Amino acid sequence: MSGETPPRSDDHLLTPDNAALVLIDYQPEQVGTVASIGHEELMLNVTAVARAAAAYGLPVVLTTVGVELGANSGTIEELRGALPETEEIDRTTLNSWEDPDFRAAVEATGRRKILMTGLWTEVCVAFPTLDMLREGYEIYPVADAIGGISPAAHDSAMQRMVHAGARPVTAISLTAELQRDWGRPDADRLRTIMRWYFPRLNDLPARA
Repeated sequence: MSGETPPRSDDHLLTPDNAALVLIDYQPEQVGTVASIGHEELMLNVTAVARAAAAYGLPVVLTTVGVELGANSGTIEELRGALPETEEIDRTTLNSWEDPDFRAAVEATGRRKILMTGLWTEVCVAFPTLDMLREGYEIYPVADAIGGISPAAHDSAMQRMVHAGARPVTAISLTAELQRDWGRPDADRLRTIMRWYFPRLNDLPARA
């Protein structure tokens, strides 16, 4: 592929022209219950995904749960800051795909490849993923930007989704897939994300 030729919208890999990002329930109350990944690492990775979506112009669907009910607060500020122009869709359903506003927002992107992120893996990621796969979407759960209430809950949900046809990716792998070629004139979009990401990754507490 020439450095001057952007990926096609019919490319089988992820491209800025064929993918959309879904972010589900990155609220303080939800983040605080995650135990399958460190909270700082989780937020670093999902913020990197959000920055990539903004840098490459992907459509973004951002949703919360229970805000209008008074049960939860909105999207955590760290993530909200990466997507200041994106409106939140608040729901009451555990399965986002069963919320008409969420479903309409996804359909309005016109994209069939969906980068799926959310909390928890076993509920708010798995349920819409399973439904959307049945309706012909290609779902890419971002494995290191989602989390469950335990390692077993996260791992079991990932296996369930993969068995149904989901295609896991990671935060940095998907940014590289969107970029594809260091020779492209806009390659600084990926360089900027990596220069922001890796110093913060290296500052995280050492993993066990």
